[in-house]
Amino acid sequence: MISKKAKYALKALKVLAEQYGKGPVLISYIAEKEKIPKKFLEAILLDLRNNGVLQSQKGKGGGYLLRVPPGEVNFSKVLRIIDGPIAPALCVSMFFYGRCDDCKDEETCSLRTVLERWRDANLAVLDKTTLNDLLQAENAEPTDILS
Repeated sequence: MISKKAKYALKALKVLAEQYGKGPVLISYIAEKEKIPKKFLEAILLDLRNNGVLQSQKGKGGGYLLRVPPGEVNFSKVLRIIDGPIAPALCVSMFFYGRCDDCKDEETCSLRTVLERWRDANLAVLDKTTLNDLLQAENAEPTDILS
């Protein structure tokens, strides 16, 4: 399961994708529109900004905006920023690799093979799914987003 923080991040990014090219969006607008606690949202948006997904503008007319077009922001990047590894175990993580404490030999571990397939199946969807897909999903059948 993804965390509530990741869910809020995706909801906030959907709002920013809707407003892409129209200028900065106020945190208060996003918080109210998506029913996200403002303080929690501030931390989420800061994480996304610090990782190159968003940019911010200060002062009158300021707020947050996407740094790149919505079609270039995929779910796997957002989930890694917010929740960390996507893999079901660190030993099969692409970016957060860690050896399992209870594993004698990774090369012969049968569980690792299954976990790699699990990771790859998730990434097949998350790498291809962008904020554009999220916008289109509002007007589509639930299975259309995975096509």
